[in-house]
Amino acid sequence: MDISQLVRSSESRVVAIEVNEQGQCELFRRTEAESVESEIRPFHPWLLTSGVALAKRLNQVSDIVELAGSGAMRVRVSFQNFPSYENAIKDLKGLTGQNPSSPLAPYRIFSDLTQQMLTMLPLRLFRDMGFSELRRLQLDIETRSGTPGVFPDANKESDEVILISLRDSSGWEVCLSAKGQGEAELLRQMIALVQERDPDVIEGHNIFNFDLPYLEKRCKRHHIKLTLGRGNRVVSSRNSRFSAGERIIPYQRYSIYGRHVIDTYQLVMLHDVSQRDMDSYSLKAAARYFGINSDKRTYVDGADITRVFDEDPERLTAYCLDDVRETDGISRLLSPSHFYQAQVLPLTYQNCVSRGNATRIDALLCAEYLQQSYSLPTPQMAQDFQGGLTDSVEPGVFRNVWHIDVRSLYPSVILARKLHPVHDELAVFSRLLENLRAFRLQAKDAMRVAEPEQREHFQALQSSFKILINSFYGYLGFSQGTFNDYNMARTVTAEGRAILTSMNEFLQKNGAKVIEMDTDGIYFCPPPEVHDMAAMQARVQAILPEGIEVELDASYQAMYAYKSKNYALLEENGKVSITGAALKSRGLELFQRKYIREHITLLLTGRSAELPALFDRFETALREHRLPLKELAKREVLSTAPETYAQKLAEGKTRRSAAYELALKSGRSLRQGDSVEFYVTGTKKNVAITDNSKLLEDGREDKRDENVEFYLERLRQLRDKLI
Repeated sequence: MDISQLVRSSESRVVAIEVNEQGQCELFRRTEAESVESEIRPFHPWLLTSGVALAKRLNQVSDIVELAGSGAMRVRVSFQNFPSYENAIKDLKGLTGQNPSSPLAPYRIFSDLTQQMLTMLPLRLFRDMGFSELRRLQLDIETRSGTPGVFPDANKESDEVILISLRDSSGWEVCLSAKGQGEAELLRQMIALVQERDPDVIEGHNIFNFDLPYLEKRCKRHHIKLTLGRGNRVVSSRNSRFSAGERIIPYQRYSIYGRHVIDTYQLVMLHDVSQRDMDSYSLKAAARYFGINSDKRTYVDGADITRVFDEDPERLTAYCLDDVRETDGISRLLSPSHFYQAQVLPLTYQNCVSRGNATRIDALLCAEYLQQSYSLPTPQMAQDFQGGLTDSVEPGVFRNVWHIDVRSLYPSVILARKLHPVHDELAVFSRLLENLRAFRLQAKDAMRVAEPEQREHFQALQSSFKILINSFYGYLGFSQGTFNDYNMARTVTAEGRAILTSMNEFLQKNGAKVIEMDTDGIYFCPPPEVHDMAAMQARVQAILPEGIEVELDASYQAMYAYKSKNYALLEENGKVSITGAALKSRGLELFQRKYIREHITLLLTGRSAELPALFDRFETALREHRLPLKELAKREVLSTAPETYAQKLAEGKTRRSAAYELALKSGRSLRQGDSVEFYVTGTKKNVAITDNSKLLEDGREDKRDENVEFYLERLRQLRDKLI
């Protein structure tokens, strides 16, 4: 199946779409000859209203189209230009007394103008292109700190950018230095090279919250325009939030005209939502996790960057180049699924990363309706409903553990039961779900027989559509979903619970020891006499309804069950993987996470007699101040500006927070999205952390003042929980 059979696109090889200063649509197309062509087209922004009468009260309207069907938003209103569109939104607020976000508003706007264009042309990015044809440029900067041991601050005159490394997907790379030319010329050189290489995508690790904000501030200091966009457009930014599972992270979202910005830090976080086995999202840790770090990789501690630049600049250059190489490696692993989603969704590549799964599905469904000039319903009000079946039957350590799960449980239930949302009059939901599943299966089949150079392409395709397929169920309970359906969500989860319950009962009846059930799968110890995994899979499959397929996909030497959704597995190759916030939360200090891993590893490998010695080692290290302060520190991201916290505290609307108190006292210009690392001081195990803490950057390894008794008590509590 060709992607064009899933969703139509009127254009090929378009790598970006923008609204220019004149309110026109500008397309950027990458040719077969590797050049980029630009094309200008007229653009008439539009919105939806509940009726013609309301539409006719608006000014400078270019077109009013009545839409078919019984949806509440039954009229599409187009405007002559962007100013008239913006004025209409203001008028609608006044005429109706409702903001666009109100569920009672008799109108609807799609605030993302690129989504409007991609929906109605209709057009999808990157059609007829492979990921390798995308021109990606990686960027990394190194900065000087004017105060030894203190993290660089772009607002300080002394804290200059000293190195900038650039690399692109053709293999070209360079490291630019401020030595001999100064910071201002370094910044101009970097901007000129970005324009010369003309990438479709600019990538960096934590590029949103560090590299781009830092470059922007330093450019302003030198009165240089940060013109990284096509046509020498200046970058723009706004505050935004990024969701990765249950975590919501504030960040500075940057837009670069004609290009996409991809933060590999965000890609790593999204990866870990499903894997839940990463200890850190830093570039070096992620490179080691994915196995893309070179044995010859140069490492420089952050606190030593200024000194190394002055004493051994070649070493720092090597370090900076290794950073962009690892960023490229992470992107090549994690970006393709989002690239191929952009070939289906009416969203930019950048938004395919930053938007939530349910928002992406909503964009896809709405586009299908609007292209057929069909009206849209309004979302159902949020309702509670019971989720999947999760249960940890018994804590402890278990040997010879198997895992069986239902392939795409909820999508399979939807298709097997022929379900679709109540307001989906065109049955687009189930059609797209079925076609996406068929496409994914074809991609998986093609991957098995493909030549090595094509295998990655098909792997990325099937992975892309797996993500979309598994998002369809979650969309049903999405409060902002145009076609959400809480009754259908209840039906799907009830069927899922029934299926998992029948599997559980069958396994126990046949002598298996069930350890953990989690939505679509079960960890269990097989009966002593059973050794054939394929035969066991066939027996479980025989009890399930038609259209529901199981896979007995893995076995483990041992499993440590702590509580529901929190466990550790000893794989056949000896690797230990830990799942669950209670065992690996970043709310735990690093020394605690290290202790947990070593403690659990001893349990899994049958060496529990060594646990007292493990505890003694950590206790001694704490008492003798041998653990680095960084391992004792807690890291918190500021979800609001420190000034906002201070105001709320004064008004009695929030509680005191050590991170914010330290941020306000630090003298640094910290803002929403920045992180604060601090450790606890004092001498008693029970202290008020807010009044007994210090910024990590202010701590001194030669004059230790951490609260040993506090950390020892944390260690004891941890040990007692795990035994």
